[in-house]
Amino acid sequence: MLNFGTIGTGWITDEFIAGAKDSGLWELAAVYSRDLERARAYAQKHGAKLAFATVEELASCPQVDAVYVASPNALHHAHCKTLLEHGKHVICEKPLCAQAAKVRELYALAEKKGLVFLEAIMFLHQPQLKKLESALGEIGPVSMAKLDFCQRSSKLDRYLSGELPNIFNPRLETGAFMDLGVYCVYPALYLWGKPSGFRISCRRMESGADGSGVITLEYPGKLAVLTYSKLSQAGANSDFQGPEGTVAVESISKLGGISLWRKDGSQEEIYGQDEKYKLMGNEAKDFYRYITEPEASREEYTRCAQLAVDVAEFMEDVRREAGIRFQSDKTLGAPVSPAGSVDA
Repeated sequence: MLNFGTIGTGWITDEFIAGAKDSGLWELAAVYSRDLERARAYAQKHGAKLAFATVEELASCPQVDAVYVASPNALHHAHCKTLLEHGKHVICEKPLCAQAAKVRELYALAEKKGLVFLEAIMFLHQPQLKKLESALGEIGPVSMAKLDFCQRSSKLDRYLSGELPNIFNPRLETGAFMDLGVYCVYPALYLWGKPSGFRISCRRMESGADGSGVITLEYPGKLAVLTYSKLSQAGANSDFQGPEGTVAVESISKLGGISLWRKDGSQEEIYGQDEKYKLMGNEAKDFYRYITEPEASREEYTRCAQLAVDVAEFMEDVRREAGIRFQSDKTLGAPVSPAGSVDA
């Protein structure tokens, strides 16, 4: 069993902690929040013995083998770099960084230190991924794919009332594309690699963040349409269409609700739904395996690392085309600077 620490005290960290504990491979040793009292309360909530108010203290703690990072996007690079420099394995929430150069830098640092650095993208670490790929093989060559993640943000009402929640603040490198679009980009690049071309249309908000978008990816013999939004709630599935039928996926982010619809009208359920903590527990299991079985898992881990870089590069290209700028961008032009305060 390995000991882990956390950065972030939101619901997503709750789910990862639950999943990691459920795996039977991890024990929570420490938590971090910039507010020490909040850190102590969070540690007590989850049974951790240690609480820190600086990342350096967490990174230096000998009782911690690895750290789960769920801080705001704009802090990912600094937090991950500090942890890796201090010899900690790191699993970081998506997206790793707004700039691909930073992603490449962190992977190079991890390799130099002999550490595992992993993007926490659920899609890659679920056993049903193989079931999806098998089902795709039954419908013939995919000619059209629609990958959708449109989910009305729980923070939208606050934004509409005049506040500026983190998720709608470009200063924190957020917005619909970075938050939800990445879940659509990952399956496309995993299955077919980078497209030969793409087109994007997005809806911008007064804060400067993108609230929704549509991207069409062009591949030889196929099109993939990615739709994502934090302004509306979708009820439609993602689906993959081929000459012999369709594979529908109710949740592309969770890879849940997979069914096969054959051209003769018959239907077959391939996989149901799992609770979020179980999905994150599968991430935690693979993270553990990459650390403890480096040679046996090297090929798989290397593919995850390369895919993370490819996704970061593609997402940066999309932002360039769409005019989505952050203050940390140096090659995309002038950033959009929203007015208002930033949530801690």
